Amino acid sequence: MRTRSRFRMSASRPWTLPALVAAAVATALLTTVPHGAPDRTGRAGPAGDVAAAAEPQGKARPDAHDVVLAVHGGAGSALHRDRTTPEQEKAYRDGLADAVRTGQKVLDRGGDSVSAVEAAVRSLEDNPLFNAGKGAVFTEDAGHELDASIMRGSDLKAGAVAGVRSVRNPISAARLVMEKSRHVMLAGEGADDFAARNGLPTVTQDYYWTQRRWDSLMDAKRAAAGSASRSDNGSGPAKASLADEQAKGTVGAVARDQKRNLAAATSTGGMTNKMSGRIGDSPIIGAGTYAKNGTVAASATGDGEIFIRGAATATISNLMEFGGKDVATAAYEVLIERLPKLGGSGGVIALDGKGTFDAPHSSEGLLHAYLTKDGKIVTKIFADETPPNS
Repeated sequence: MRTRSRFRMSASRPWTLPALVAAAVATALLTTVPHGAPDRTGRAGPAGDVAAAAEPQGKARPDAHDVVLAVHGGAGSALHRDRTTPEQEKAYRDGLADAVRTGQKVLDRGGDSVSAVEAAVRSLEDNPLFNAGKGAVFTEDAGHELDASIMRGSDLKAGAVAGVRSVRNPISAARLVMEKSRHVMLAGEGADDFAARNGLPTVTQDYYWTQRRWDSLMDAKRAAAGSASRSDNGSGPAKASLADEQAKGTVGAVARDQKRNLAAATSTGGMTNKMSGRIGDSPIIGAGTYAKNGTVAASATGDGEIFIRGAATATISNLMEFGGKDVATAAYEVLIERLPKLGGSGGVIALDGKGTFDAPHSSEGLLHAYLTKDGKIVTKIFADETPPNS
């Protein structure tokens, strides 16, 4: 039986030999993995059950005050102290801190909050540790499709790109859509071409390749094949494991500038082994990203479909504007009380115009960092870390 390939060769988007080989190997694995293989938790049953999710982590009080900028590096399974080497811990903390410092430089020279969040997210996109830009995960076709969005709180202007395949920094493409088009979102080839026409650096697909993400794709395909086999044997519906501790990984930033204008930005490589063409919450205004002066700047990460259905970030803003709730209470209600009832988990970084910051999460952890007005940078990469003022 012939397998139809979804890869297309073109002069503007050339596919390298490693990418074509990757597609062939990924397809072959579906027929060569052993039946009944356990998922990465060691269980032989279907992975990804909502009942197996971690207990909610969060509180209805702020993590910090006088915050001017914050970033996140994804939800899902946090790093664990007993499985994280000192070198790994340093790399993650440095990556988050570098992104904060990059945004800080913009704010210190009087730049606006939009420029600050774009700069911070670009730093994370260029870091292969995080699932965005250079470190993007693989789709089921062993390709890469990236999403991003950005929003300005002063006038609710927003821009987004979805399913881009050749833009080095999708967050900058999203800003171009906001500032140089009459649209909010562009997708696929149209978004790639728009970015290239406006001078953004372009790359071939092998730019995004990392060994870590490739191994995660192979793990996910093995788990999916094993799950399908169990389903065929009458053990219930198949559920493919993402098989990647950063499978819910997304990066994002929120900021307030000297004029107290808010901005938010989010970028992602998607989900390991996702269907080609799948779009999550990251490029969707009101789901993965939202900013409105007077309420909140928020960037989310987690189960994208659930964040879309729950209009996560817009709901936080609405609870503040129409419900009179403070930022921590509103964010907690959405992330800890509402979204888990829809069957998903994740986290959000939320900042109001006064500098009150919170990062509640129903996932096991949320990699994030924030900068206070006095220049202090706080990073949090372990699930059991407590904010300094808690």
